Amino acid sequence: MGTDVIERYVTDLGSRLQGSRKQVRELLTETRDSLADATEAHLDRGLTEKEAQKRAVEEFGPVREIANEYQAELAVAYGTRTLIWLAIVLPLMHMAWEYGRMLLIGPWQDFGAMPPAWYLFIAKANDLTSGIASGVALLALILGRFLARRCDAKLLARLGATIAIGAVAAVLLGNLSIILATAHLDVSRLMQSLPMTIASMVTWIVIIRLGLLARRCLSCVTIVA
Repeated sequence: MGTDVIERYVTDLGSRLQGSRKQVRELLTETRDSLADATEAHLDRGLTEKEAQKRAVEEFGPVREIANEYQAELAVAYGTRTLIWLAIVLPLMHMAWEYGRMLLIGPWQDFGAMPPAWYLFIAKANDLTSGIASGVALLALILGRFLARRCDAKLLARLGATIAIGAVAAVLLGNLSIILATAHLDVSRLMQSLPMTIASMVTWIVIIRLGLLARRCLSCVTIVA
């Protein structure tokens, strides 16, 4: 019966946590081990097993408070993971796309007529968006290491989630803008070669994947009290 006290506590705690499954398992394992050690200490003082388990759980803290502390930790970890993805994947994706465009399409002059200035402006802005978003994500990771010692984990988690959402939104807006601009200029230019079509699909798959990571990062933060 005594074991049920700890198991109920750990199960309740686990049901309140959201984040990496591996990290959740590690936190719950650490919690279970800590409660087991505390129980052994109380047993040595003469308490019954059930009393020792109850005392260990009471001393560990209310489930709601511990869950909030753990969730903030999980949110920071998930935010860090998302920012790393943004910092690495976005520039690689952009370089791969530009290499494919130059190889299969060529410079703007090879389109037959130089696109108007407004189109080139949108194209340039779209090119810069990935680099800026990646740079902001990298800067956030660097600053996060210093702020981790001074700021509350909940605040860091919210900042990380906000930056991740903003970066993905900027990249998404940039890609949609260039598609709409191309359709307005000459819809036939949207009909690309098979390799470029595949590259475009991969780009959108990556953007959607990053968007899902950012959304999950935000959801990890919003459940923190």
